[in-house]
Amino acid sequence: MSDLSKRKAEGVGLGDEAEGYLLWQATIMVAEQRAREFVRPMEWLTTAQRTAIEEQYVSDSLHHAQKDLERIAARCLSLRGEYEQRYRRLRLRCVGWVLAACAGFTSVVTLSLIR
Repeated sequence: MSDLSKRKAEGVGLGDEAEGYLLWQATIMVAEQRAREFVRPMEWLTTAQRTAIEEQYVSDSLHHAQKDLERIAARCLSLRGEYEQRYRRLRLRCVGWVLAACAGFTSVVTLSLIR
């Protein structure tokens, strides 16, 4: 792999990491906001109880979000493998048809030259 290709690949990886980081930070912010909204109507809670419930709510939300992302990532890898396999088969089939057409054309030209 050339240096330029390596730098492009590293840049894409860095961009993906930055995007993932920003996505996760947004997920944390949403979880915290939902936790505050969840405990807001519970006026009878003490500050410590409210904080404990908010923390548990955020923790649970982030745990579920992480599991969802892991499941999505696994499915993406699975789909990528399936599509690569299909593309490989399609490419082989196309090459086979092109070779068959070339062989047929060569046979027709050869036969026409012999006669």
